[in-house]
Amino acid sequence: MKENAAWIEELSGELAGGVPGVTEGMRADLARNFKALLQATFRRLDLVTREEFEIQQQLLAQLRGELSALERSVADLERGAA
Repeated sequence: MKENAAWIEELSGELAGGVPGVTEGMRADLARNFKALLQATFRRLDLVTREEFEIQQQLLAQLRGELSALERSVADLERGAA
């Protein structure tokens, strides 16, 4: 999460720096406003981190394997009952 905070900080600084004709004090205010706007937007999007995504991906792969094993067991039981 610290990576994201640093990235947002950097991006908000770059956005504020790209506004022509503002004083340094105004630039700092713009950077704070851009940072707040970016944070609110990303929170609203309900994004997950790469780490959280990879964990969910691993769990899904594990569950798929278990499901395949259960499907084979059911098929074996059905063949034995027939």
